[in-house]
Amino acid sequence: MRILIIEDDMEAAGWLEKGLSEAGHIADHASDGETGLHMASNETYDVLIVDRMLPKLDGLGILKSLREQGNNTPALILSALGEVDEKVEGLRAGADDYLAKPYAFSELLARIEGLARRPSGEPQQTKLSARDLEMDLLTRKVTRDGKEIILQPREFKLLEYLLRNADNVVTRTMLLENVWDYHFDPQTNVIDVHISRLRGKIDKDFNTQLLETVRGAGYMIRADKS
Repeated sequence: MRILIIEDDMEAAGWLEKGLSEAGHIADHASDGETGLHMASNETYDVLIVDRMLPKLDGLGILKSLREQGNNTPALILSALGEVDEKVEGLRAGADDYLAKPYAFSELLARIEGLARRPSGEPQQTKLSARDLEMDLLTRKVTRDGKEIILQPREFKLLEYLLRNADNVVTRTMLLENVWDYHFDPQTNVIDVHISRLRGKIDKDFNTQLLETVRGAGYMIRADKS
């Protein structure tokens, strides 16, 4: 992939360029918003990585200008501004994804590879659901049968991952790597504890259980009513 990094922090940009190059991608760099907009408008890129706070023209301004031009190159905002309202603002300005700093490079790489696979013009998914359970990724609100369910950050991340893989078995290794960012087994019952807490919140007071334990394999959110 050919990727444009629009970032004024030279150290951060250099680290990104190095990591992307090692992953087999071609990375160009613009250190201010005006240069970034010019490069993005006149060159062909598979993905844009855009900081929000930039000299001359901020990241939201870049994305608004590109979208007004009809340029739909997938764009990921990479910013220290990570509050929900700030993410919503970025997505509404034209970003396809939003990742807050600090971040894990493996997650960034997975996200930009996902953006590159997405058909042009496909909207960013902001809601997940399974039967009567709904999750809004922008407001971070979870409801079941209209009743709001309050989740802790780790519980939210766990449920999000399960919903993204609904009707498929999710193994303990997959959870450790994608929810806890562990690439080894810590030999603790951390997964069991969080699964139990999550099940108590999304299933306990409802007639139908969504979160299943698949003996000897892992866990599954059952979205298919059949």
